[in-house]
Amino acid sequence: MKLKSYFSGTVEAAMEMARKELGDEALLVNARPATPETRYLGDYEVVFGVNDNPPAQPAAPPSGDRLALEVAELKREFERITESLRESLPSRQLAERPVEAPVSPATRPEGFHARLVAQDLDPALIESVLEGAALEDKFETDATLGAAGANCRIVVFIGPPGAGKTTALVKLAARFGLASHGRAQILSADVHRIAAAAQLQTLSSILGIGCAIAETAADLAESIQRHASKELILIDTPGLTRSEMEDAEDLIQLLQSRPDLDAHLVLPAFLRPPDMSRAIELYSCFAPKKLLFTRMDETSQYGPLVSQSAQWSLPISFLCNGQQIPDDIEPATCEKLAQMIHGGQVQRAAVLARGAAA
Repeated sequence: MKLKSYFSGTVEAAMEMARKELGDEALLVNARPATPETRYLGDYEVVFGVNDNPPAQPAAPPSGDRLALEVAELKREFERITESLRESLPSRQLAERPVEAPVSPATRPEGFHARLVAQDLDPALIESVLEGAALEDKFETDATLGAAGANCRIVVFIGPPGAGKTTALVKLAARFGLASHGRAQILSADVHRIAAAAQLQTLSSILGIGCAIAETAADLAESIQRHASKELILIDTPGLTRSEMEDAEDLIQLLQSRPDLDAHLVLPAFLRPPDMSRAIELYSCFAPKKLLFTRMDETSQYGPLVSQSAQWSLPISFLCNGQQIPDDIEPATCEKLAQMIHGGQVQRAAVLARGAAA
């Protein structure tokens, strides 16, 4: 089998180019964003495989007729499955609990599959969705702040340098501070970035909530104890590289020893999956409980977010999509993220196939 790549501004356009040249029997092998080296050819690349010596085939019907035939075949397949279910289940049970027909490899919608691949969704999740699973059932979200039932909810923001920890904290502090009339406290353990500490102190004075700087892990522990009567404590931490982790040993031990601390690992949404996975692994020593993604407006690929959430069993808490305070942050939901990945398409491959046949 020979492989051939086609590039265009959209996956659909690249696939149309390939079909025109190779015919309908060509096999779609992969669809993905173009690499930096090949992006000048187009934003997306699709790879097709063709037999070296294909057997003679009758001429393909025109594209409109072919589409009609495919739709008719899907409709007949769905009718056969529905009739089989109707015979095997009592009519009332079928009406109350309709069963979706699984999508066989032969009837998988190529555009739907290409969309998931282009979104850089984990291959195992793609396969599961194509078999009829709902993507939103494959990962979790949790936009609560702090431990459930705690009188004082303590939230810690951890993550690599430049991830947007301070900005995310400021947005949540503004929302909570305005709603709670000052029953919140900001603590900063980031003594290296003077501008960040000044930003936090300015905001806290505007909102009428407290702000304190903790130069050591011991200072931070004392500050947490001192402000335990507050409803919410938000803690900013320094961005650390791998080589700086040893210097944060005391802070790491503090977070590990306090299961009531709700640590949100803050990551830019545009990170490539390998880089995102390495960051999660690096910061696992801080015992993160959730993932918070920033700079959502700088990417159009959302597959890695849910893939990493599923892989590491870490729910997604909030999504930041700009610099406006406090507007550009929202609680994450499985339904919203799944819709972003599907590009507005329906959430189940089986439903997609059924809708095409209707």
